[in-house]
Amino acid sequence: MPKQPRTSANKRRKIVKEKISYPSKRPVIPYAKGFKPSSELQSLNAIGFGNKVPKEFDPNLQNDGVRFFEPIPKPESVDDWLAQYCEEGQTYKQFLNQCPWLSSRKRKYMLQDFTPLGNTITDKYPDGKIYIVPVGEFGDENLFASLVEYTKIFLGLPVVSLPNIKLVEEKSKLFWVEENVGSKPKKVRTSQRQKRHELNSRYSESTGQRQVCVDGNLMQLRKFIPRDALCMIGLTMMDLYGDDSDLFVAGMAAGNERVAIFSLFRYDPCLEFSSENWFEFQLDTNMQKKERQRTILQRGCKLLVHEICHLLGIDHCVFYECCMNGSGHLQEDFRQPMHLCPVDLHKLSTLVGFDVTDRYKDLLKFYKDKGCKPETQWMEKRIESLCLGD
Repeated sequence: MPKQPRTSANKRRKIVKEKISYPSKRPVIPYAKGFKPSSELQSLNAIGFGNKVPKEFDPNLQNDGVRFFEPIPKPESVDDWLAQYCEEGQTYKQFLNQCPWLSSRKRKYMLQDFTPLGNTITDKYPDGKIYIVPVGEFGDENLFASLVEYTKIFLGLPVVSLPNIKLVEEKSKLFWVEENVGSKPKKVRTSQRQKRHELNSRYSESTGQRQVCVDGNLMQLRKFIPRDALCMIGLTMMDLYGDDSDLFVAGMAAGNERVAIFSLFRYDPCLEFSSENWFEFQLDTNMQKKERQRTILQRGCKLLVHEICHLLGIDHCVFYECCMNGSGHLQEDFRQPMHLCPVDLHKLSTLVGFDVTDRYKDLLKFYKDKGCKPETQWMEKRIESLCLGD
């Protein structure tokens, strides 16, 4: 798998994650050259409150002796993120200085109304929305709707779904179809003309599996971004790749252009993938349908909000276990928590302006409704700890 340099959220970034296996006895894995984990004091200072941390952001607040936020774990494999990359980290104060959405100057490419004196992203871009669009056949409409719902609750921003983008396969070729392209409104009838764009893809005759080149998808998405979009995310169930040498990629984001596309194909727990050939995988039919759906949802939710947070200016976290930790492969991704640590929670709450406890309660309801037991238990304990003494 090619090495992936660290890039800012404003530049195009390819998300490469490869599934690996671990030996029965794990050796001590060193951090990447130059990386040094933060001390407890450095992590506390990164939250941005000095010595008087409100309980909503206090990493030392416990419930029955259980800590909610553990330090970022040591690498377990040479393919783990911090074993490969020397992450600098981003403190709360650095976020305030770097985040383009909090600037008094309007962001490039933004066509909507802008209020420079606003304090939050919703103040500055009052009409701004996040758009999520299915690319190709998504299959499970309930899954897509749940992903949209979770993104809205997690970020505290307006999130809107767009109609499915049609992809058509013809033998070994794949086309992106624009319907009613160039048609002009008439009294009764409208043009049914279609414009088709062939996408770069690779196809295996032996397995019938196809992978789509992520660059072509991004280029097409750019043309359809709505006027009031803060960003637009394409979600697909098709497998993706970037370079010919890639086994696969989870997706790609172009921060300056506010677009990204991600695949959930390899987030299916019933699929076991080859570590050598992109077109080979096996299907395990033993898992119950509800558990399979719940796992795909949990993994998809975490992927989606992680990448949108990057588009909103939040870098990888190196202070605590957090859904903003970097991941070098799928197994590392899967074991990371769904919640934000105090550092990144402070960033997002400042950017958006939500009440932390109210947001937690909304997330708790979502987890309960979707049967996410570990997340439900964590959230119940967290809310209980915040409400003690109120």
